[in-house]
Amino acid sequence: MSTQLADTVALLRELVAFPTISEVSNLDMIAYIGHRLESCGARVEIFHDEIGHKANLFATIGPDRDGGIVLSGHSDVVPVAEQDWASDPFELIEHDAQLYGRGTCDMKGFIAAAVSMAPLLAKRATTRPLHFAFTYDEEVGCLGGQALIESLRARGIRPGVAIIGEPTMMRVIEGHKGCYEYTTRFSGLAGHGSAPARGVNAVEYAVRYVNRLLELQEALRARAPESSRYDPPWTTINTGSISGGVAHNVIASNAAVEWEMRPVQAADARFVKEDLARYCEEMLLPRMRKIHPEASITTEIVGEVDGLEPAALNEARDIVMELTGADTAELVPFGTEAGLFQAYGTSAVVCGPGSIEQAHKPDEYIALDQVQHCIDMLWRLGDKLDA
Repeated sequence: MSTQLADTVALLRELVAFPTISEVSNLDMIAYIGHRLESCGARVEIFHDEIGHKANLFATIGPDRDGGIVLSGHSDVVPVAEQDWASDPFELIEHDAQLYGRGTCDMKGFIAAAVSMAPLLAKRATTRPLHFAFTYDEEVGCLGGQALIESLRARGIRPGVAIIGEPTMMRVIEGHKGCYEYTTRFSGLAGHGSAPARGVNAVEYAVRYVNRLLELQEALRARAPESSRYDPPWTTINTGSISGGVAHNVIASNAAVEWEMRPVQAADARFVKEDLARYCEEMLLPRMRKIHPEASITTEIVGEVDGLEPAALNEARDIVMELTGADTAELVPFGTEAGLFQAYGTSAVVCGPGSIEQAHKPDEYIALDQVQHCIDMLWRLGDKLDA
């Protein structure tokens, strides 16, 4: 194992040990990374959320000017509850040239490679700045990424290129679908289960809402653009959870549906939201309020993050294709923070070590050779910083 690979694995071991699932704070991990970057001369800024429970990190090495290159990743990981792991998910285990642990591929492997390479890249960033952007709550609506862009806007910081290191097996990704996440809540009227007609069963109305989502799933298939390069080529809807009620013999007064859609085009998002609004106003609410006038259906927007639109002119894509030797750029169905940078006017591309097939699963892992490929790409990136 090369010295640089060993250093990266050692850092990844430290990062995995921070249990940064989205429901807990990431401050310890951010502080640790900030200290590592400051030790190699980086100018580090930490932006806390409104309650000071979480934070984004933005650091710069090299000259103080616009047009820099951003290495971006999210610090949060998905939960491990209800998953059957063969080992402690927050302890890095190496076996058969694979590194196991929550977040190894999604996406602490990339963060570890970027931070471990920072001392070497700091020596080469003489003409173009290199930025490090590490965010919170990507897994629950890209909340930290949206806040980070606002922080950059407020400070007038304008990077030219953003490389988002989500796991792509080091393939170059120039486009992906958007990610719109919602929680729809139903408020009905409780009562005794023996007289269901006297109450408003919120769970039953939530089920009707889910049935409408299933109908929309099929309608969206027919709306797939003929030129769509996505797999699948249409906008998708997923029902993540449905909850409500307190007992088998009580009419449920409250229920909630957590769902998402991944639009391939903005018109599909409007189609879905307008259809659901009509369905609630014309079908569900009149029936609910006939019995209980205060009944309600409300939808909370968890996050509406636009996708990464493929562009004819994309410096980020062109740079990463050169660095990796790729001859094509692809599209993926999963979402990232790349669209946030693109909307800010920064060219963006997605490329990182590991496979999305391992993300969010028990015994998540990243292969050592993928980490090495990422290190190699970052070393060659130095040529773009002193050109």
